Amino acid sequence: MKHLTQDIKEFSVLKKYPSPIYYIGNTALLKNRKISIVGSRRPSSYTQALTYELSSKLSQRGITIVSGAAMGVDSLAHNATYDFNTIAVMANALNIRYPSVNSSLIKHIEKKGLCLSAYPKDEKARAYTFVQRNEWVVALGEVLIITQAELNSGSLRSFEFAQKQNKKVFVLAHRIGESLGTQDLIIQNKAEVIYDIDDFVNRYKIEEENKDEILLFCKYGINMQLALEKFGNKIYEYELEGKIYSKNGIIYPK
Repeated sequence: MKHLTQDIKEFSVLKKYPSPIYYIGNTALLKNRKISIVGSRRPSSYTQALTYELSSKLSQRGITIVSGAAMGVDSLAHNATYDFNTIAVMANALNIRYPSVNSSLIKHIEKKGLCLSAYPKDEKARAYTFVQRNEWVVALGEVLIITQAELNSGSLRSFEFAQKQNKKVFVLAHRIGESLGTQDLIIQNKAEVIYDIDDFVNRYKIEEENKDEILLFCKYGINMQLALEKFGNKIYEYELEGKIYSKNGIIYPK
């Protein structure tokens, strides 16, 4: 396991900065705009469909999706992302893939996305580490989306963290008697409702300021050999000009 050598700027809202922070994957994702998605571990089919659509469309627009790699909404949010444009914050050491049912998903995130943890090798998840994990998930995101939550659930604890961090909270519209936790937030005017996913995505889409084909191709990190096959010696020119840099055979835009 490697640990980050630079601070995560979004963690400045935390009372205590977690250190060291271990990682596996593409740290370039930390530079992106990010949105956190959390919710029930037993989502309804309605919630499953809309969580998947939200995560997929946001990630295709360049937004990195942050969640906690748990069962239910978390795993849906990670799985739906375009090319695993996602960050998973773990409640245990990175050499433990937990929950085991999500082991395959976590492996994919390690390869293309980013897994983060503040826990040393072999440390297992405990009650307090889940709480800390939830706080860090919220901190990383520009806003928090809770797609389904019951009263007194862990997702509502995430809402409390969002309030402390002055983060806007969004929820889905549900039928009467369903997702009572998010319904309560709506009643109290503590969350904004997403009525139309495309409208919401358009609010947070990234307009590409730079249309440079090479920089866009390398945006999330790309294998050097693939880049050379596509663009030839232009890659070396960009490297000399300081537009891109190479690390462990992967090139990234500066």
